[in-house]
Order: sequence, then C-alpha cells, then structure tokens
Amino acid sequence: MRQVDLPAKPEILAPAGSPEKLETALLFGADAVYLAGQQFGLRAFAANFSQEELLEAVKTVHARGKKVYVTVNIYAHQEDLSGLVEYFVFLNQSGADGILISDPGVFALACRYAPCVPKQISTQASVTNAAACRFWYDLGVRRVVLARELTLDEIKSIRANVPADLELEAFVHGAMCMSYSGRCLLSNYLTERDGNRGRCAQPCRWKYRISDINHPGQALDLEEDERGTYMLSSNDLCMIEYIPQLVQAGINSFKIEGRMKGAYYAAVVTKAYREALDRYYEDPENYTVDPQAFVELCSMVHRTYATGFYFSKPQKDAQIFSQATYVKEAVVLAVVKETLGDGRVLCEQRNKMSVGDHIQVVAPKGPTVALTVNQLTDLEGGELTATPHPQMEFYLHTTLNLSPGSFLRRLGDKDNDPAGIGGSIAASAGTGADHLSGTEQCSGPCSDSCTTFCTGSGD
Repeated sequence: MRQVDLPAKPEILAPAGSPEKLETALLFGADAVYLAGQQFGLRAFAANFSQEELLEAVKTVHARGKKVYVTVNIYAHQEDLSGLVEYFVFLNQSGADGILISDPGVFALACRYAPCVPKQISTQASVTNAAACRFWYDLGVRRVVLARELTLDEIKSIRANVPADLELEAFVHGAMCMSYSGRCLLSNYLTERDGNRGRCAQPCRWKYRISDINHPGQALDLEEDERGTYMLSSNDLCMIEYIPQLVQAGINSFKIEGRMKGAYYAAVVTKAYREALDRYYEDPENYTVDPQAFVELCSMVHRTYATGFYFSKPQKDAQIFSQATYVKEAVVLAVVKETLGDGRVLCEQRNKMSVGDHIQVVAPKGPTVALTVNQLTDLEGGELTATPHPQMEFYLHTTLNLSPGSFLRRLGDKDNDPAGIGGSIAASAGTGADHLSGTEQCSGPCSDSCTTFCTGSGD
C-alpha cells in the first residue's frame, strides 16, 4: 500500500463577523478566526467588533488555544490615514496573531505602529506568483492569502518556489467576486459605495435587462430561471470534495468566506471542513468523500456550487451539481443554550417552532440527529404550542442530551412543514440515509438563516 506523505495539517480558518459567530466558529472546530474592528476591514455592514469586544475576542480565542487575525485590508484614502495610525497602536497591544493588509501604504504604517503583530497579505493584493510572495517575504511577511484566480497547479508551483516558512492561505468555500479579486467599480459607479473600503452594494447580484442602443426604450428581459437572470453573479466556491488536492498543493490555511453571514453558516461550513480534513489525516490512503458533508453545505443560502479557478478547465467531476434537484429550505428554529438533565433543554428562538414539528439537531460534533417536537414549555413551566416570539427562551422536552450551541432546524418553508418533508427528515437523519438539502430562509437580513446573499470580494 502506498504511503501518503502528508505535510503539517492545514488550519481551518473561519469567519467571525460578530462575537456570536466567533463563539460558534470555535465551537464547531475552527483553528483560527478572522474578524474586523469597526473600520478598515472590507465588511462595513457586518456587526464587527468594538475595541473592547476585540480585546475580549482575543482572550476568548487564546484561552482555547486558537488564533485570531484582524483584517485591515481596505485600500485607504488620504482621510483614512490618521485613524489607521491610532488603530494600529491599539492592535499592537491587543495580542492579535496577525493583521491582514492589502494596501502598501497601510502595510508601512502597520510595520511602524504595530511592530509586535505579524503582517499577512490579503487576497485583495492579488498575489498570483512566487515573485510577489518573495517580495512580501523580504519585507517580513510570513503569510500570504493567495488570489482566488489561481489554479491548484499554480499554487503547487508557488509553494515549490517560496521559502518553507512562508504560509500560503487560500479560500476553500464561499462567495466569489465576479471581478478580479475585488477589482470592481460597479458599486462605486451605481451607488457611490466603495467596495474596496468595505461598502460594496453588490450590484453584481442585481437583476438586469439588456437593450439595443438604437432602441433604448425596448429593454429585453432575460430569463435563466424562474427568478430571472443574474449575468454578473458568480457561482459559490465549494472544495469539500477536494480536500486531498488542497493539502497536496501545499496550502497551509483553508479559509472560509462569510463574515456577513449568520452563525448557522459559520457552524455548518466550519464543521464540514473540520471533519473532512481530520478524516483525511486519520487515514489518507483510504479517504473517501463523505456525501453527507455536501448535503450539510446545501442547507444554507448559496448559489450553485463550483470549484472556482482551482481547475484549469471544466472537468466532469469538478462541478458540484448532483444534488441541485433536491433543494429544500432549511430553517433555523432555535439554538440550544443548556441541557438541564431532567428532560428539558433550554433554547433560544430563531424562527417559529411548533409541537409536532419534525426537526434536526446540528451539533458541534457527531452526525445530524432527527427528533419530533412533542412538548414545549415556557420558563415558568406553562405549556406552549409554538414559539412565535423573536429570541424567546423556552424548554424543549426530549430525552436526548443536546450540546450547548447546537442548532435546531427544519426543512421546509419558514412557517410550515410541507407534507412529507418532515417525515423524510425524521426517517433519514442520523441513519446514514440520504438527506434532502437546501437553502436557508429567515425573517431578517444577516440573521442565523439569512435570505440575502451577504458577500464581498475580500478577506
């Protein structure tokens, strides 16, 4: 039997757009998280972290033996510079494990005012070759987030031609920018919101019509599907089926996009890649793709999954469309706060749950488990038929020992469990049978089951 020569296990790097998402990412298996303060981080519409929250986040992450990186990867305008100096002085004393930067001027300021924090080069810098890697290495950088436009073969070549102690980080999952690593002015032009300063309005996700310049009043509607046409909207990246190839390419950190997305997204995606990578390292010779991992990744809002630019030309097994016909909506109903040991599980509501619902439990570890909601009570012990109030706390009665932080979800639309769907879940969950997959739905933007495509081009 051929012995697989494995490099050091790559890091699973998860997004943390808020303190809640940070806790979730760590709980579901992240080795490190990346986040931003209230400015300079390319996600102006995420909750982000105040200075007090950032300091607390560093303590929380380090207490668990993990790492935290702070994004400062805007392309700064002149008025940003004075604020950046003050911010770098703060970060220098924060204990953060790295600062992500794309602008050379910002890099120079970071070197001067935050000398104690390692510098990392953001994907916004569009590093696509070994010479660029060595350029940054000679300036003291020890990690580069490679441009999304590279193939795996190109990454292998870069790995072979840069110092061994230069870490290479690459995205493995999430939204892709339709432009070249964020080289896009659509948002600036159409909305005066600067995508390279964290305020992208994502006009590439809008619906468009096409018209003849000689007949401007005759716009033509184009239809790709029943929802319309999205001529500029890229597929989402999903490399869950290619863990061995990512490892052998020499990537040191597997990065998950999604600081604007909800805690449920952070949980499911982090867990999927954590478990896949661990399984590969436990037995690389006999490693096979777990189809359930892809099913789980389909339980969230996503565009059609594909492999981005990692393969130089379309391959029959490189496009992930096999489950597309089974799309159903996964609704996050609640988050487990505590199992009391007397048959009650304290939960916090995310969407309405009703007695009789067939639901699934997505725990930090282990397979997804199905259960039927037989009894709900309020905190005073009164019987409930449903949990209609946002973020209300309640007791779910079950003999199962549910882990804190677990998500309770239902497949179907937000208010109803269509006939047959819940039964199919209950029959298949936790048994190894095929699950239905789908996109999540919620009552508001950027919540745990967000209906919007909250994305961006940078780290």
